Amino acid sequence: MLTFTGDPYLTDLSRCMTYEDDAIIVTENGLIAAVGPAPEILPTLDADIEVADHQGDLIVPGFIDCHVHYPQTEIIGSHGKQLIDWLNNYTFIAEQFFSHKPHADEVAKIFLREQLRNGVTSSSVFCTIFPVSVDALFEAAEPLNMRIMAGKVCMDRNAAAGLLDTAEQAYVESKRLIEKWHGRGRMEYVLTPRFAPTSSDAQLEQLQALAKEYPDMLIQSHISENRDEVAWVKQLFPGARDYTDVYDQYGLLRPRAIYGHGIHLDESELQRFHAAGAALAHCPTSNFFLGSGYLNVERAKRADRPIAVGLATDLGAGTSFSMLQTMNEAYKAAHLNHSDLPPAHAFYLATRGSATALGIADKVGSIAVGMEADFAVLNLRSTPVIDYRMRFASNFDEELFIQMTLGDDRAIAATYIADERVYG
Repeated sequence: MLTFTGDPYLTDLSRCMTYEDDAIIVTENGLIAAVGPAPEILPTLDADIEVADHQGDLIVPGFIDCHVHYPQTEIIGSHGKQLIDWLNNYTFIAEQFFSHKPHADEVAKIFLREQLRNGVTSSSVFCTIFPVSVDALFEAAEPLNMRIMAGKVCMDRNAAAGLLDTAEQAYVESKRLIEKWHGRGRMEYVLTPRFAPTSSDAQLEQLQALAKEYPDMLIQSHISENRDEVAWVKQLFPGARDYTDVYDQYGLLRPRAIYGHGIHLDESELQRFHAAGAALAHCPTSNFFLGSGYLNVERAKRADRPIAVGLATDLGAGTSFSMLQTMNEAYKAAHLNHSDLPPAHAFYLATRGSATALGIADKVGSIAVGMEADFAVLNLRSTPVIDYRMRFASNFDEELFIQMTLGDDRAIAATYIADERVYG
């Protein structure tokens, strides 16, 4: 079993990582009731207790994908140019079909199936402007008891005509969806402006009003992904100091506000993220695919003004549902920034790190008494080459690194949500 009690970027790893080579996790009513070394836990258990034996595997907290677009499932791997062209040529075309509920239902089910196959038990999801696309995702997630956080995308300019709402629609339809879904089971609604260029000042004002009404609600959007995008924002919002200031002016930079990418933020913007308690979603497969750049996580986590950072697939510009493959690309991004991503830090980002960035670390992201019983179980010898490579691993750190560089969906032996095995 591997889990974290703190942030290894800010605390010595030996003080915040817990590894047990022979662990027992006791669950009851969807929560963790006890956890620890087998010799300590075994004597406390009734002889007839039901046991799921994962000997030889590694149990980790369920992976948390903190930034992903379910409507883009059907356009993964689409050949294109950089961000704006990719949105216009693929995203904005595909998303128009989500006004049709049966289509949204089909994609939502496929999307969630793939998340479970990859050990993802919680995710923060962008839908489309159509309320039925939100209904479809929540309806598919509800019987699985997934901790899904999602919202209707709001955009009233600079997109395909069939994908535009209005400032008033953004408020009214989001409010209606909040009343229908927020806090239902384990699900949460998320205020979701797509990104600053596709929202007018009037729409941002309406979202600011909603943010004031729901001060603890998640907010998700994009920031500073592409240099041309940053220049475009400067033209669209001449009164703002920078990209971050656009969101800040409308009360959208606060705790439980998470922004995808953040690659090109300058130091003053990072300072404001820290001061506001806002977070970043690191999306390396998407950033490489679109040629956007690579987030410097170490810079974002700088000890004097740390920012919460989670790991995300960002499908469909992201190229894999696998959080292991996402860790692999995050490692490469770190090297391009002349730094490193130790394997334990990568697993932290995909579990407790994402939970912290989303403001749900009191519920998921760690294996500890009282936490929700969401787990991913990794088969440490899932392919012939991994099996062979593991023979030469000299320590647990190296074993973890093998998993995050060579592993994929085949490594997921089982996925548990609230103590129920939903895959494997």
